[in-house]
Amino acid sequence: MKLVREVLRKNRSAIIVFAAVTAANAAVFCLYGIMAEPFFYSFAIGAFVLALIAAVDLIVEKKRARERKRALAAILTEWRSLPEAHSLSEEDCQSMIAALGTELERLTAEADAEKQDMLDYYTAWVHQIKTPIAVMRLKLSDGTPEDLALSAQLMRIEQYVDMVLRYARLNSDSNDLVIREFPLDELIREAVRKQAPLFVEKRLRLDYIKTDAVIVTDQKWFVCVLEQILSNAVKYTPSGTVTIREENGLLLISDTGVGIAAEDLPRIFEKGYTGNNGRLGQKSSGLGLYLAKKAADLIGVPLSAESSVGKGSTFTIDIREKYRMI
Repeated sequence: MKLVREVLRKNRSAIIVFAAVTAANAAVFCLYGIMAEPFFYSFAIGAFVLALIAAVDLIVEKKRARERKRALAAILTEWRSLPEAHSLSEEDCQSMIAALGTELERLTAEADAEKQDMLDYYTAWVHQIKTPIAVMRLKLSDGTPEDLALSAQLMRIEQYVDMVLRYARLNSDSNDLVIREFPLDELIREAVRKQAPLFVEKRLRLDYIKTDAVIVTDQKWFVCVLEQILSNAVKYTPSGTVTIREENGLLLISDTGVGIAAEDLPRIFEKGYTGNNGRLGQKSSGLGLYLAKKAADLIGVPLSAESSVGKGSTFTIDIREKYRMI
């Protein structure tokens, strides 16, 4: 109907002229008492020609509408190849689109440059800050309770430093994915080693059975997922056990911690969402599980969680499409 209205609008001058001529002919025929049959023949021929012109215009408009729809769907990337303008108004619209497209390109280039500058800055900052952290860790080698407590705090600082860099890289165009086969056990042990001081500080037990599975993934981001989940488990488990097990392509990480309220569970992977436990203890930034979920999506491993308040939580990493047994 929209195209029909457009065709009628486009040909309204011809329709008005045809109606006026028909009315004038009718008046002349009536005044001079001329037979009506020639008038009806003339009217039919004129109406047929007018309908034929409208039909041709309708076909042309349908073709142009398809071209406009295709161009509109890709307007942000193909604004330079718009359909040919068929009127001054279309030409003016295309000139405005071209001006907006040029401005969009300029703003996008500026934003990309600023994002890269920020990433370069955080990358340099992370590498620089890790040096004094490493020196302080070397100084804490006596194994006294005070040293263990300070070592755990240094571990948290280093974890937050790494989170800054990972968060900055997460949505960049340079995620540096290196996809290849890795022994799952090797990746799990790497993540556990990084969390070891936190386990020691809280005297938590780790229950883990070696697996012979091999997965195809990116080492850096898969370990990132594991680290964030393990960190979350340690943070909200005052005492007890953290369990890691692989069952038929599902990697399960469970804890005996405080658990997650049912109303919070659907939102735990949202950016900045802390839930009741995080707010009450003032422990959570709401970024750890968000980062874990984004990293899991990046490497194509679905991440989900189940929990019961007071009984603990279980996070499931679905690696069925990524793994095989040796």
